Amino acid sequence: MNWDTLIPFFVIMSSFLPALMIFALAEERRGLRITLNLIGVFVTLALVVFMFIGVYQGHHYETRLSLLPDLDMVLRAGPLALLFAALSSVLWLLTTVYAIGYLEGSPHRSRFFGFFSLCITATIGVSFSGNLITFLIFYEMLTLVAYPLIVHRGTEEARLAGQTYLLYTIFGGTLLLLGTVWLYTLTGTLEFTPRGFIDDVGEEHYFALVSIFILLIAGFGVKAALVPLHGWLPRAMIAPAPVSALLHAVAVVKAGAFGIVRVIYEVFGVEKAALLGLTQPLAVLAAITIIYGSVMALFQDDLKRRLAYSTVSQVSYIILGVAIVGPIATIGGVVHLVHQGVMKITLFFCAGNLAETLGIHKISEMNGVGRRMPLTMTAFTIGALGMIGIPPIAGFVSKWYLGLGALEADQEWVILILIGSSLLNAGYFLPILYRAWFLPTPDKWPDEHDLGPNETSLMLLIPPLITALLALGFGLLAASPYSPLEWVKLISRREFY
Repeated sequence: MNWDTLIPFFVIMSSFLPALMIFALAEERRGLRITLNLIGVFVTLALVVFMFIGVYQGHHYETRLSLLPDLDMVLRAGPLALLFAALSSVLWLLTTVYAIGYLEGSPHRSRFFGFFSLCITATIGVSFSGNLITFLIFYEMLTLVAYPLIVHRGTEEARLAGQTYLLYTIFGGTLLLLGTVWLYTLTGTLEFTPRGFIDDVGEEHYFALVSIFILLIAGFGVKAALVPLHGWLPRAMIAPAPVSALLHAVAVVKAGAFGIVRVIYEVFGVEKAALLGLTQPLAVLAAITIIYGSVMALFQDDLKRRLAYSTVSQVSYIILGVAIVGPIATIGGVVHLVHQGVMKITLFFCAGNLAETLGIHKISEMNGVGRRMPLTMTAFTIGALGMIGIPPIAGFVSKWYLGLGALEADQEWVILILIGSSLLNAGYFLPILYRAWFLPTPDKWPDEHDLGPNETSLMLLIPPLITALLALGFGLLAASPYSPLEWVKLISRREFY
């Protein structure tokens, strides 16, 4: 074994080992708990950056461990894997800082941060999975370790939300397992391969291939919140703000969307999937989800529930992009994996700031809050305008490429979906901004707390300001050589087309 074969395994261990040590800490060991968290974060981030440079220079990083005869656990750091791993590790750092400030003085912090670190272990494992069985192992690990975070508050409402989450995700995991086993019996391999690995399967297996595709997409579609498999997501908003941010921007929801990307491009291959007639129905389902999520968001007064339905809508842009079938649309869909992540985590951070500082949970309580918390609401405004697709924020770049890709693929109907969804995005975000910036402030906030000399605690304020700047920077600097957009173009050339 050399360094290139060990480094993916070390990345997994860099968050797994601190998690085990954090579980053993007493609640009062705050300093050591923070130190272990930050060591894990920075080691993970440093290794991911190191591999980014290596892959760009042509290095190949792969760890292979035998599970069964002819079936290995494979951790492979290719360009697509590193895109998701980089998003996860950067946002994990910011969410960790945010969570330390958010949970100050709360009970069960060692339990929370232990599972929090395991959550990123599972997410990085999903990123680096080199075959479908490895993906399945880490994907189901993510299901289990996210549950204690969702029910962390310990209330009856949190328990019911966790129960709903488990029912949905275990059902999805069962479908995924059935599809994986069936695929293995048909092909004899589960290895992710650029442009897919089922070309040798004959036409006589058409029914089996279609059934396997449906099982895999449905299994991943639960976490990706495709309609009608989305019901767990709005209920999970009872979780603390750092968990909501992690669920929507990095971990659970994105793992589902990432799984669908890999099924289309590295299991079936996009051309084979289109030839089998599988991509067009998936594109229609994604379009339905985009419109449905946006319409439902219009009627939510609870801020986090409105953001949750926004996620239902926005994540399906990723699926729509990869299902349209075309290089440009693929770029728009896959880069939205990153762009939506930084915009949505900004919005959830800001929602958490409003709740912790002023006791604001409902949109109807936000009158004039922009004058009381201008930096928080500036970050929120950038995230919201990016979701609508206003240039030059990152969301505009995603929608621009999706629109061009739709025209390239002769799928003009997608343009109508993009226009309609953007108008709906404006319909549920602009009234929030109007309330926050232009309506008079109330005489008293619902539950105001003094969190320091600034508008709120710096540990709560700095993360959304950074992610808002990232959302703006990814749009302004989209054409720069090291932007997410340029990296996705590299992925498309090397792995998809």
